[in-house]
Amino acid sequence: MKKYFKLWTTIGIILLILSIFFYLQMGYIKIPLKEVIESIKGGEGAPNWYIIHEVRLPRILTSILIGSILSMCGLVFQGVLLNPLADPYTLGISSGASFGAALAIVLNITIFGIFSTHIVSFIFAILCLTVVIKMGSFERKMNPTSIILGGIIIGAFFSAGLSFLKYLADEGVGSIIFWLLGSFTGKSWMEVSILSAIWVFGFVFFCYYAEDLNILALGEKNAISLGINPSKIRRILLVVSSILSAVAVSTCGLIGFVGLVVPHLLRFIMGTDNKKLIIGCAIWGGVIMGAADNVVRVVLPNDIPVGVITSLLGAPFFALIFRKKMGGGNLR
Repeated sequence: MKKYFKLWTTIGIILLILSIFFYLQMGYIKIPLKEVIESIKGGEGAPNWYIIHEVRLPRILTSILIGSILSMCGLVFQGVLLNPLADPYTLGISSGASFGAALAIVLNITIFGIFSTHIVSFIFAILCLTVVIKMGSFERKMNPTSIILGGIIIGAFFSAGLSFLKYLADEGVGSIIFWLLGSFTGKSWMEVSILSAIWVFGFVFFCYYAEDLNILALGEKNAISLGINPSKIRRILLVVSSILSAVAVSTCGLIGFVGLVVPHLLRFIMGTDNKKLIIGCAIWGGVIMGAADNVVRVVLPNDIPVGVITSLLGAPFFALIFRKKMGGGNLR
């Protein structure tokens, strides 16, 4: 497995770098690779500089960062909750973020400027997380099953609220639906900067706790005997991964199944060591998400929201995992 880890990590890094240059060439206006390189080197005076630097590059980097963040968080959720079907939206974070975004759109909240929808969405995602953790914790001990059930209950509540807001929105319902479908259209360097900082923090943090994730997989009693506090570790990892997921969702809308699919794909080729899987998810989550968005941007008509594509491709994979789990297959 060590050999495969190095091989797939190297392939992923090379693909990630090459894909950025490839995607910069593609679009409504085809730009030769030579001009892309000249634009990156030469600054504003280079041909097609604005298209490359201000339109395409921020969108490409945003898609890569979002895919990487959601994949790492999905891996952590599955390890913390001991559930192979867990992903960044298990705790109802997506429902809370969606309700917040819809509320900002319906009430035309502009207090935070152009980022008002993002910030209100993030606030409600964190509110949802807080309530779920309170519901799933008893005597300062966190129960994974209770956390999942709490996420389902709170998610259903906010989903009902979202439906009510859609009803009230009338003509503005189109804006809500577009946000819910998930898209990287119109992303800026400000969002790239925020996501980059979040990514660095998340990657370092998860690598630091990767061994604890491995120990949690051994069970409660074994974890305690090895000197860790399972409830404390679960709480820390759950809060951090939920915050990172909330940032991702509030930035780009709902992009489903990436956090579920990528960790499982990598387990087949890299094994179950979370120290390796964190690195794998950080790389391959970006590769897969970047590819999905650029298929949408270049191949499909009218720039269909990428969340539609990830859901269409991810749903069959989810069904396969469910069947294996029900049949007693080993998914960990």
